[in-house]
Amino acid sequence: MATKIITISREFGSGGRSVGREVADRLGIPFYDKELVEQIALESGFAPTFVEENGEHSPSKSRFAYAFSQQTIPGIMNGMSTADFLWSIQCSVIQQLADKGPCVIVGRNADYILKDRKNVLNVFIHADIDYRAERIVRLYGESEKSPENRLHEKDKRRKVNYQHYTGRIWGSAKNYDLCLNSGTLGIQSCVDLIVSAATK
Repeated sequence: MATKIITISREFGSGGRSVGREVADRLGIPFYDKELVEQIALESGFAPTFVEENGEHSPSKSRFAYAFSQQTIPGIMNGMSTADFLWSIQCSVIQQLADKGPCVIVGRNADYILKDRKNVLNVFIHADIDYRAERIVRLYGESEKSPENRLHEKDKRRKVNYQHYTGRIWGSAKNYDLCLNSGTLGIQSCVDLIVSAATK
């Protein structure tokens, strides 16, 4: 296999996690999503639910939120803020997992964290809002917020987090090797295209 590591970034509801899992199954390599969260939680001391919510999301939808979330406690977390401490652990864990060999990593800004490595295929999965809205209701059920608001809020927080720690624009095509529309192509075709690109 030509590509050792595949990173999957995704819009909420686009099926990126499903795509990543099937790609890993097809290639016979490890898949890191919940497993990544658990490892970061173990090394950071934070609860998995905290890591899940904060590891790739900003404190709010505003890029200024980080300016007000940088409180430090002397002697704790090497003087870093909670957000920066979590980021440092996340970077370390992702590098360690990549060192182990071929794998698929979903989210967590892995495309940027592994940017200096060779043989990494970075993928962004997206879809139009109608497709994603229908999908999250089918998978996760209804909530007090409309599906469209849920999608906008989650994506906005991912975008802010990504820009804060990478200086890049989340979802910009130039940051990825493949940008695939799962709503148009379908999950299976996305899997096929990634597997094909990874094995050339």
